[in-house]
Amino acid sequence: MSVHKQQAAPPKARLRVVNTEEQGQRIDNFLIKVLKGVPKSRIYKAVRSGEVRVNGSRIKVSYKLKSGDKVRIPPIRYAQANQPAVIPPNLLDSIPVLFEDQYFLVVDKPAGLAVHGGTGMQYGLIEAFRQLRPETEFLELVHRLDRETSGCLMLAKTRKALLALQQQLGQERTMGKYYLALVEGVWKGKTRTVNFCLTRKTETGKDKRSVVDRNGQQATSKISPITRYHQSTLATLVEIELKTGRMHQARVHCSSSGYPIAGDRLYGENEFNKKMKKLGLGRLFLHSHKLKICHPITNKPLTLEARLPCQLLSVLGKLES
Repeated sequence: MSVHKQQAAPPKARLRVVNTEEQGQRIDNFLIKVLKGVPKSRIYKAVRSGEVRVNGSRIKVSYKLKSGDKVRIPPIRYAQANQPAVIPPNLLDSIPVLFEDQYFLVVDKPAGLAVHGGTGMQYGLIEAFRQLRPETEFLELVHRLDRETSGCLMLAKTRKALLALQQQLGQERTMGKYYLALVEGVWKGKTRTVNFCLTRKTETGKDKRSVVDRNGQQATSKISPITRYHQSTLATLVEIELKTGRMHQARVHCSSSGYPIAGDRLYGENEFNKKMKKLGLGRLFLHSHKLKICHPITNKPLTLEARLPCQLLSVLGKLES
Protein backbone atom coordinates (compact mmCIF):
# COMPACT_ATOMS: atom_id res chain seq x y z
CA MET A 1 0.00 0.00 0.00
CA SER A 2 1.46 3.36 -0.96
CA VAL A 3 1.43 6.11 1.61
CA HIS A 4 1.00 9.64 0.41
CA LYS A 5 2.37 12.44 2.55
CA GLN A 6 -0.22 15.08 3.19
CA GLN A 7 1.05 18.42 1.95
CA ALA A 8 0.87 21.31 4.39
CA ALA A 9 -1.69 23.93 3.44
CA PRO A 10 -0.06 27.05 2.02
CA PRO A 11 0.02 29.97 4.45
CA LYS A 12 -2.80 32.44 4.08
CA ALA A 13 -2.99 36.21 4.32
CA ARG A 14 -4.52 37.58 7.51
CA LEU A 15 -6.49 40.69 8.36
CA ARG A 16 -5.41 42.96 11.19
CA VAL A 17 -7.71 45.71 12.49
CA VAL A 18 -5.87 48.88 13.53
CA ASN A 19 -6.57 50.00 17.10
CA THR A 20 -6.46 53.52 18.55
CA GLU A 21 -2.90 53.11 19.83
CA GLU A 22 -1.71 52.22 16.31
CA GLN A 23 -3.50 54.97 14.37
CA GLY A 24 -1.31 57.65 12.85
CA GLN A 25 1.53 55.26 12.02
CA ARG A 26 2.84 54.93 8.50
CA ILE A 27 1.97 51.57 7.00
CA ASP A 28 5.66 50.65 6.51
CA ASN A 29 6.50 51.25 10.18
CA PHE A 30 3.41 49.26 11.21
CA LEU A 31 4.44 46.30 9.05
CA ILE A 32 8.04 46.38 10.29
CA LYS A 33 6.69 45.66 13.79
CA VAL A 34 4.08 43.12 12.72
CA LEU A 35 6.45 41.23 10.39
CA LYS A 36 9.42 41.14 12.76
CA GLY A 37 12.68 40.24 11.06
CA VAL A 38 11.42 40.69 7.50
CA PRO A 39 13.78 43.01 5.57
CA LYS A 40 12.43 46.49 4.94
CA SER A 41 13.06 46.07 1.21
CA ARG A 42 10.68 43.07 1.18
CA ILE A 43 8.05 45.02 3.10
CA TYR A 44 8.23 47.96 0.68
CA LYS A 45 7.92 45.53 -2.24
CA ALA A 46 4.83 43.96 -0.65
CA VAL A 47 3.16 47.38 -0.31
CA ARG A 48 4.04 48.57 -3.81
CA SER A 49 2.96 45.30 -5.46
CA GLY A 50 -0.43 45.32 -3.74
CA GLU A 51 0.20 42.30 -1.51
CA VAL A 52 -0.57 44.62 1.38
CA ARG A 53 -3.94 46.33 1.20
CA VAL A 54 -5.93 48.57 3.52
CA ASN A 55 -9.71 48.20 3.48
CA GLY A 56 -9.33 46.22 0.26
CA SER A 57 -7.44 48.95 -1.59
CA ARG A 58 -3.81 49.45 -2.59
CA ILE A 59 -1.93 52.13 -0.69
CA LYS A 60 1.43 53.91 -0.76
CA VAL A 61 4.20 53.25 1.79
CA SER A 62 3.54 56.75 3.19
CA TYR A 63 -0.12 55.93 4.02
CA LYS A 64 -1.00 56.75 7.63
CA LEU A 65 -3.27 54.29 9.38
CA LYS A 66 -6.64 55.17 10.90
CA SER A 67 -8.36 53.43 13.77
CA GLY A 68 -10.55 50.64 12.37
CA ASP A 69 -8.55 50.20 9.16
CA LYS A 70 -8.40 46.56 8.02
CA VAL A 71 -4.87 45.72 6.91
CA ARG A 72 -4.26 42.68 4.73
CA ILE A 73 -0.96 41.15 5.87
CA PRO A 74 0.47 38.75 3.27
CA PRO A 75 2.08 35.40 4.22
CA ILE A 76 5.68 36.50 3.74
CA ARG A 77 8.18 33.71 4.31
CA TYR A 78 11.51 34.65 5.82
CA ALA A 79 13.85 32.30 7.63
CA GLN A 80 14.85 34.80 10.29
CA ALA A 81 11.42 36.36 10.79
CA ASN A 82 10.72 34.80 14.17
CA GLN A 83 14.25 34.83 15.50
CA PRO A 84 14.98 37.96 17.54
CA ALA A 85 18.40 39.54 17.15
CA VAL A 86 20.97 38.67 19.79
CA ILE A 87 21.52 41.95 21.62
CA PRO A 88 24.27 42.28 24.26
CA PRO A 89 22.47 42.55 27.63
CA ASN A 90 24.73 45.40 28.77
CA LEU A 91 24.30 47.49 25.60
CA LEU A 92 22.02 50.03 27.27
CA ASP A 93 24.71 50.74 29.87
CA SER A 94 26.66 52.55 27.14
CA ILE A 95 23.69 54.73 26.13
CA PRO A 96 23.16 57.62 28.59
CA VAL A 97 19.54 58.63 29.25
CA LEU A 98 19.34 62.44 29.28
CA PHE A 99 15.66 62.67 30.20
CA GLU A 100 12.83 60.24 30.93
CA ASP A 101 9.28 60.27 32.24
CA GLN A 102 6.21 58.14 31.55
CA TYR A 103 5.68 59.75 28.14
CA PHE A 104 9.05 59.86 26.37
CA LEU A 105 12.80 59.66 26.83
CA VAL A 106 15.85 61.29 25.27
CA VAL A 107 19.09 59.34 24.96
CA ASP A 108 22.64 60.20 23.90
CA LYS A 109 23.10 57.85 20.93
CA PRO A 110 26.70 56.75 20.34
CA ALA A 111 28.23 57.00 16.88
CA GLY A 112 28.30 53.69 15.01
CA LEU A 113 24.95 52.46 16.33
CA ALA A 114 22.08 52.66 13.85
CA VAL A 115 18.71 53.85 15.14
CA HIS A 116 17.05 50.70 13.75
CA GLY A 117 18.05 47.42 12.13
CA GLY A 118 18.27 47.12 8.38
CA THR A 119 20.55 46.02 5.60
CA GLY A 120 23.56 44.29 7.12
CA MET A 121 22.48 45.09 10.70
CA GLN A 122 20.55 42.71 12.92
CA TYR A 123 19.43 45.43 15.29
CA GLY A 124 19.59 49.12 16.06
CA LEU A 125 18.94 51.29 19.08
CA ILE A 126 15.15 50.93 18.97
CA GLU A 127 15.30 47.11 18.82
CA ALA A 128 17.76 47.11 21.71
CA PHE A 129 15.49 49.22 23.92
CA ARG A 130 12.41 47.14 23.06
CA GLN A 131 14.17 43.86 23.84
CA LEU A 132 16.05 44.99 26.94
CA ARG A 133 13.12 47.00 28.34
CA PRO A 134 10.25 44.53 27.92
CA GLU A 135 8.20 46.31 30.59
CA THR A 136 7.78 49.33 28.26
CA GLU A 137 4.74 48.37 26.18
CA PHE A 138 5.01 51.18 23.60
CA LEU A 139 8.31 52.48 22.26
CA GLU A 140 8.80 54.33 18.97
CA LEU A 141 11.44 56.58 17.41
CA VAL A 142 10.30 60.20 17.22
CA HIS A 143 13.00 61.03 14.66
CA ARG A 144 16.26 59.58 13.33
CA LEU A 145 19.98 60.20 13.36
CA ASP A 146 22.51 58.87 10.85
CA ARG A 147 24.42 55.84 12.08
CA GLU A 148 27.65 57.89 12.16
CA THR A 149 26.07 60.79 14.07
CA SER A 150 25.96 60.86 17.87
CA GLY A 151 23.81 62.79 20.32
CA CYS A 152 20.22 63.56 21.31
CA LEU A 153 17.61 61.08 20.11
CA MET A 154 13.97 60.99 21.23
CA LEU A 155 11.85 57.88 21.82
CA ALA A 156 8.13 58.09 22.60
CA LYS A 157 6.52 55.83 25.21
CA THR A 158 2.90 56.60 24.26
CA ARG A 159 1.15 57.19 20.94
CA LYS A 160 -0.08 60.60 22.13
CA ALA A 161 3.47 61.73 22.95
CA LEU A 162 4.76 60.43 19.61
CA LEU A 163 2.20 62.38 17.58
CA ALA A 164 2.69 65.57 19.62
CA LEU A 165 6.48 65.50 19.24
CA GLN A 166 6.31 64.68 15.55
CA GLN A 167 3.93 67.61 15.08
CA GLN A 168 6.54 69.91 16.63
CA LEU A 169 9.07 68.47 14.19
CA GLY A 170 6.80 68.61 11.16
CA GLN A 171 3.83 70.91 10.71
CA GLU A 172 4.59 73.33 13.53
CA ARG A 173 8.40 73.35 13.14
CA THR A 174 8.70 74.63 16.70
CA MET A 175 11.34 72.13 17.82
CA GLY A 176 14.93 73.36 17.92
CA LYS A 177 17.53 70.81 16.72
CA TYR A 178 21.15 71.89 17.14
CA TYR A 179 24.29 70.06 15.99
CA LEU A 180 28.00 70.65 16.46
CA ALA A 181 30.26 69.93 13.50
CA LEU A 182 33.90 70.47 12.63
CA VAL A 183 34.21 71.68 9.05
CA GLU A 184 37.13 72.21 6.71
CA GLY A 185 38.32 75.79 6.20
CA VAL A 186 38.07 79.00 8.17
CA TRP A 187 34.43 80.13 8.19
CA LYS A 188 33.96 83.56 6.65
CA GLY A 189 31.51 85.96 8.27
CA LYS A 190 28.90 85.18 10.86
CA THR A 191 25.71 83.09 10.82
CA ARG A 192 24.36 82.20 7.42
CA THR A 193 21.10 80.53 6.39
CA VAL A 194 21.42 77.77 3.79
CA ASN A 195 18.33 77.01 1.70
CA PHE A 196 19.50 74.38 -0.80
CA CYS A 197 16.63 72.06 -1.80
CA LEU A 198 17.53 68.37 -1.59
CA THR A 199 16.62 65.17 -3.42
CA ARG A 200 17.47 61.59 -2.47
CA LYS A 201 19.62 59.71 -4.95
CA THR A 202 20.03 55.94 -5.01
CA GLU A 203 22.50 54.12 -7.24
CA THR A 204 22.87 50.34 -7.41
CA GLY A 205 25.74 49.18 -5.21
CA LYS A 206 26.29 52.62 -3.68
CA ASP A 207 25.25 54.35 -0.46
CA LYS A 208 22.07 56.41 -0.49
CA ARG A 209 22.81 60.09 -0.64
CA SER A 210 21.13 63.49 -0.97
CA VAL A 211 21.96 65.96 -3.72
CA VAL A 212 21.19 69.64 -4.20
CA ASP A 213 18.27 69.95 -6.60
CA ARG A 214 16.21 73.11 -7.10
CA ASN A 215 13.19 70.88 -7.78
CA GLY A 216 13.78 68.86 -4.59
CA GLN A 217 12.34 69.20 -1.09
CA GLN A 218 12.80 72.47 0.74
CA ALA A 219 15.63 72.27 3.30
CA THR A 220 16.84 75.05 5.61
CA SER A 221 19.84 75.16 7.97
CA LYS A 222 21.29 78.00 10.04
CA ILE A 223 25.06 77.60 10.42
CA SER A 224 26.99 79.66 13.00
CA PRO A 225 30.78 79.66 13.61
CA ILE A 226 31.92 78.95 17.17
CA THR A 227 35.71 78.52 17.02
CA ARG A 228 38.06 79.08 14.10
CA TYR A 229 41.36 77.17 14.00
CA HIS A 230 44.19 78.90 12.09
CA GLN A 231 46.99 76.36 12.57
CA SER A 232 48.33 73.98 9.90
CA THR A 233 44.89 72.35 9.70
CA LEU A 234 42.40 75.09 8.84
CA ALA A 235 39.05 74.21 10.36
CA THR A 236 36.03 75.70 12.14
CA LEU A 237 33.74 74.34 14.83
CA VAL A 238 30.19 75.34 13.87
CA GLU A 239 26.70 74.97 15.28
CA ILE A 240 24.02 73.89 12.81
CA GLU A 241 20.36 74.49 13.54
CA LEU A 242 18.20 72.31 11.32
CA LYS A 243 14.93 73.97 10.43
CA THR A 244 13.88 70.93 8.38
CA GLY A 245 14.81 67.25 8.60
CA ARG A 246 15.96 65.94 5.23
CA MET A 247 18.31 62.98 4.85
CA HIS A 248 21.97 64.02 5.41
CA GLN A 249 20.83 67.66 5.45
CA ALA A 250 23.60 69.06 7.67
CA ARG A 251 26.28 67.16 5.75
CA VAL A 252 25.11 68.24 2.30
CA HIS A 253 24.48 71.86 3.30
CA CYS A 254 27.97 72.19 4.77
CA SER A 255 29.66 70.49 1.82
CA SER A 256 27.68 72.47 -0.76
CA SER A 257 28.60 75.70 1.06
CA GLY A 258 32.30 74.89 0.67
CA TYR A 259 32.83 73.64 4.23
CA PRO A 260 32.61 69.80 4.28
CA ILE A 261 32.38 68.09 7.67
CA ALA A 262 35.45 66.27 9.01
CA GLY A 263 35.31 62.50 8.66
CA ASP A 264 32.49 62.55 6.12
CA ARG A 265 33.23 59.75 3.65
CA LEU A 266 30.23 60.60 1.40
CA TYR A 267 30.38 64.38 1.09
CA GLY A 268 33.77 65.24 2.57
CA GLU A 269 37.29 65.91 1.24
CA ASN A 270 39.78 63.03 1.35
CA GLU A 271 42.88 65.10 2.14
CA PHE A 272 41.17 66.94 4.99
CA ASN A 273 39.82 63.65 6.35
CA LYS A 274 43.33 62.16 6.31
CA LYS A 275 44.67 65.10 8.32
CA MET A 276 41.86 64.73 10.84
CA LYS A 277 42.48 61.00 11.11
CA LYS A 278 46.07 61.75 12.14
CA LEU A 279 44.61 63.85 14.96
CA GLY A 280 42.64 60.82 16.17
CA LEU A 281 39.30 61.34 14.41
CA GLY A 282 37.88 57.93 13.55
CA ARG A 283 34.30 58.97 12.81
CA LEU A 284 32.09 61.71 11.38
CA PHE A 285 32.46 64.91 13.42
CA LEU A 286 28.72 65.58 13.72
CA HIS A 287 26.95 65.56 17.08
CA SER A 288 23.34 66.39 17.97
CA HIS A 289 24.15 68.39 21.08
CA LYS A 290 20.88 70.15 21.92
CA LEU A 291 17.10 69.87 21.58
CA LYS A 292 14.62 72.60 22.46
CA ILE A 293 11.12 71.20 22.71
CA CYS A 294 7.80 71.58 24.50
CA HIS A 295 6.81 68.63 26.64
CA PRO A 296 4.28 66.65 24.55
CA ILE A 297 1.75 66.47 27.41
CA THR A 298 2.39 69.42 29.78
CA ASN A 299 3.65 71.80 27.06
CA LYS A 300 6.46 72.89 29.42
CA PRO A 301 9.59 74.16 27.54
CA LEU A 302 12.56 71.78 27.82
CA THR A 303 16.19 72.12 26.73
CA LEU A 304 18.10 68.82 26.57
CA GLU A 305 21.82 68.64 25.91
CA ALA A 306 24.40 65.94 25.17
CA ARG A 307 28.08 66.75 25.70
CA LEU A 308 30.59 66.21 22.92
CA PRO A 309 32.05 62.67 23.10
CA CYS A 310 35.63 62.34 24.37
CA GLN A 311 37.05 61.51 20.93
CA LEU A 312 35.67 64.74 19.46
CA LEU A 313 36.85 66.81 22.44
CA SER A 314 40.32 65.30 22.03
CA VAL A 315 40.46 66.38 18.38
CA LEU A 316 39.49 69.94 19.30
CA GLY A 317 42.15 69.96 22.01
CA LYS A 318 44.83 68.98 19.48
CA LEU A 319 43.65 71.68 17.07
CA GLU A 320 43.91 74.30 19.82
CA SER A 321 47.44 73.25 20.73
